[in-house]
Amino acid sequence: MEAIPQPTFTPRPSQQLILDTLLNAAGPARLGVSAVPGSGKTHILSYLASELVQRVEDDQEVLIVTLVNAAVDNFRRRVDGFVRAQGLLPGFNYRVCTLHSLANEIVKQRPSLVGLSQDFIIVDDRTAQYILQEVVDSWLAGNLDIIEDYLLPTVQIQALMRQSLPDLVKSVAQHFIKRAKDLRLAPYQLEDAYRRKRESLPLAQLGLDIYRDYQNRLARTGVDFDDLIRLAFQAIELDPDFLARLRHKWPYILEDEAQDSSLLQEQILDSLTGPAGTWVRVGDPNQAIYETFTTADPE
Repeated sequence: MEAIPQPTFTPRPSQQLILDTLLNAAGPARLGVSAVPGSGKTHILSYLASELVQRVEDDQEVLIVTLVNAAVDNFRRRVDGFVRAQGLLPGFNYRVCTLHSLANEIVKQRPSLVGLSQDFIIVDDRTAQYILQEVVDSWLAGNLDIIEDYLLPTVQIQALMRQSLPDLVKSVAQHFIKRAKDLRLAPYQLEDAYRRKRESLPLAQLGLDIYRDYQNRLARTGVDFDDLIRLAFQAIELDPDFLARLRHKWPYILEDEAQDSSLLQEQILDSLTGPAGTWVRVGDPNQAIYETFTTADPE
């Protein structure tokens, strides 16, 4: 049988500094690493994971979280290679997943705690976008006069704007909904705050109306990815014993593409790390690929 080629890794000085800082730390550590494209961040995180695997107990895992499923497969292959090169059996005591799959795992262990049934359904992005578009179209049919107040009186400009109006309204509503969920604000909470304002804020009313109707429609189908993140944080916030078990299970958390994590995703990882865990965040603030449609903030 042909031998499986083993990866080699000779860290550069900057990479060695990261490894020394973490592997020689006297206790828990939190480290943020700014990594530009081509800096070898996937390689060093994979190697670091293979080293940390040797430090966990039998019932523990090194947790690696990243952005997309393609990156999950890439990380898993690299970690497997480094673990195998050290004479260990690959596939044990570490986990690679996306933030959304991590949130799903958390919620599945405590669905009733966050008001879901055991067989709750996750609505994929395509279905969520379809629902949102239907809500936007319905809102526009009855509220076009509100939007027209913001348009220039020139007929040509007005005609052009009307052609792209559904997309513009959808974009505003999408940003509103994502931001509201990241701040864990339900429609009724925003409605109360809006009433107390005692002033007319048409764009805020637009976002609020569509958010409320979108959630009502969504509730008949399942939860979207933003709800999943929100409910995962709610679950660990409401059950300290559950959180303590997760902290024990994942004493080391390695986060890839940290620049694209939303505020709430960051809070989940912060809570899972706790005072006794180690959390490494790697990313490039100048490469936030999702900043235009998530609440990730490069600043």
